[in-house]
Amino acid sequence: MVRIGSLKLNKSIVASIGKAPVDSAIKAKKLEADLIELRIDLMETDARQALAGLKNLGLPIILTNRMKQEGGAWDGSEDERIRTLISLMPLADAVDIELCAEERDAVVKKAKSAGKTVIISTHDFQKTPEFEVMTGIIRESFEAGADIAKIAVMPQSFEDVLRLFEVTLHSKEPVCTIAMGSFGRHSRVIAPIYGSVLTYGYVDKSTAPGQLRVDELKSILKLLDALA
Repeated sequence: MVRIGSLKLNKSIVASIGKAPVDSAIKAKKLEADLIELRIDLMETDARQALAGLKNLGLPIILTNRMKQEGGAWDGSEDERIRTLISLMPLADAVDIELCAEERDAVVKKAKSAGKTVIISTHDFQKTPEFEVMTGIIRESFEAGADIAKIAVMPQSFEDVLRLFEVTLHSKEPVCTIAMGSFGRHSRVIAPIYGSVLTYGYVDKSTAPGQLRVDELKSILKLLDALA
């Protein structure tokens, strides 16, 4: 079973935070988040200081510095984005890097040498690719060194969401799968039933289309587990 820090992942809830990271992380813990994702690209305060504060909470930390073409807000150069991510990596338990990133391999190599869990992610904000395309993305992510392959898509129908669930169910490696937007909102709680090891929620403000709040995710997942 894959881990982030000391946590064995199983329908684990990630609180994605950016602004006011320490205050948001404290709220996330009260809402029963299992992990924290620190979005450097959304921050308005010093990231190193924030990470030092987050470590005191005892929740594993995923470090992400998302590029604009993958839904992020980083407005500096690509070299600066990667340097920032690598420089802060020692303070986190996992790192998320885009499959399409030019310096992906350097980030993966550095993370592996430091014993950090590697999430390699792909986001499609326009559509849900065909089954073979999505499985190909997942395969390429693991070939690139992923411990977890993350794929987020934008469904145009419930059939699109079902296709993503099928990809999730048949994956032989740890995946995080997300269907965004109104059609995919329920995937935040259903994808973990099909095998997605992580699901992402918000604390104060959504960081992706269709996110639910952390406590909403927790309550629904508990209910589903009780009915199983």
